[in-house]
Amino acid sequence: MKVSKETKSKIQKKLHQSSDIKTRSVQFFGTNVDLMYIADITDTLLMNNSLVYPMVSFKAGETDDVVKELKDKVLSNHEVNEFSSEQEAIDGMLKGMTIILVDGADKILGCDMEKITTRAVMEPPTSVVIKGPREGFTESIKYNFALIRKRVKTNDLVIKTLEIGELTKTEVGIVYFSSVADKKIVDEITKRLSEIKIDGVLDAHYLISYLQRNKHSLFKQIGDVEKPDILVGKMLEGRVGILVDGSPIVLTLPFVLIEDLQNSDDYYSQPIRVGFVRILRLIGVIFAIILPGVYVSLEIYHYKILPTKFLVTIMNTTQGIPFSPFVEILFLVLLFEILYEANLRMPQYFGMAMSIVGALILGETTVNAGLVSPPAVMIVALSGITFYIIPSQAAQFSILRLCAIVIGACLGLYGMLIFCVFVLSYLSNFDSYKSAYLAPTAPYIANDQQDLFERANIADMKKRPKSISNNRKNSVRRGKDDSQS
Repeated sequence: MKVSKETKSKIQKKLHQSSDIKTRSVQFFGTNVDLMYIADITDTLLMNNSLVYPMVSFKAGETDDVVKELKDKVLSNHEVNEFSSEQEAIDGMLKGMTIILVDGADKILGCDMEKITTRAVMEPPTSVVIKGPREGFTESIKYNFALIRKRVKTNDLVIKTLEIGELTKTEVGIVYFSSVADKKIVDEITKRLSEIKIDGVLDAHYLISYLQRNKHSLFKQIGDVEKPDILVGKMLEGRVGILVDGSPIVLTLPFVLIEDLQNSDDYYSQPIRVGFVRILRLIGVIFAIILPGVYVSLEIYHYKILPTKFLVTIMNTTQGIPFSPFVEILFLVLLFEILYEANLRMPQYFGMAMSIVGALILGETTVNAGLVSPPAVMIVALSGITFYIIPSQAAQFSILRLCAIVIGACLGLYGMLIFCVFVLSYLSNFDSYKSAYLAPTAPYIANDQQDLFERANIADMKKRPKSISNNRKNSVRRGKDDSQS
């Protein structure tokens, strides 16, 4: 390919003469040089200082190779890309490059002048900590790579990038430790990502359905983090991180259910407190899912097993209620779901007022009007609050709660027992990239109990979890045979 005046016209035509495509012509060694760039994503100040000014002010003599002089004398501080076609040059421009068209040259040159605009690094709203690092990922994948590199100063860290999306050409990064992560898992993740055919990827969640093995399952199969310290901690255990340009969410694989019972604060607190809090979270999860269903089944079928005083209290508060216990609970659950959705999408300034109106005034009014009973309001409110002990599982818990309410109304406590056994049996056979979903409880792994409900001291946690497939069993290198120990 020979660069000529027609080359610039062809590039402009392929870009549909878009108004943000800018050109600047410069004479260098008596040869016309055209600079082409996309104004909105190019740092024009950097381009003027590092390209235009040096070329204009350069004291040229005579040369037979203008391109060589340009690369050696002007572009010496830049990584210079060479493109052999107009389409390759256009792809470079779309990434923030300024392409350099030298009349008569065999190739088009390109230099990265991308203007990176992103919000400040701040604590993510879903991962608030009392103690510990407060940095969170941003929407810029380059900044996110830098946040990881800042914490990991080793040549073991591997960062691979792919382009996914026929139209968006979104940059996707795969990060892991080469000496820790299972190579087969890394290869499978890379293969699945490279085979994705989609018009665009706007967020990390676009990739989830392509990475999960049970595509139609209700349960979460891929971890997600928003803080670099959490991601590095997971990578140290053998997991692989997947970053997407434009998203502050980083996906992690393999994933086991116990991860969502853990919190980054757990590793910056006293172990005795951590054990208590994790058990509290587990109890909260159980309340969130089965409490309304148990209440309905007790009211309809098994009220005789309740203590007499408690039964009398419930009967006194439910007298005159026009609905059956099932309809009453279902109405309240749907009402709280509607309030949650409205509050979530309401402008921030009205959110607090909406919460007060919904939770206090509306709830109290329905009780005073005799439509619902106070125990039912308390049960649904308690279930709704405990959802957000583990916010990343709230969507799954809400569906399971509805199933539990219907089963409790139809089959009573026997149905609830069958429901719990079915869910646990189903999850016991779940697999996420060589990791059992309920590990380390099913199957029981003695080594991993040190970070289950009770967290051992950091100094005592000398082995990596066996729940996650990895190449190095010890968290401290002991010798050449460490990977086999």
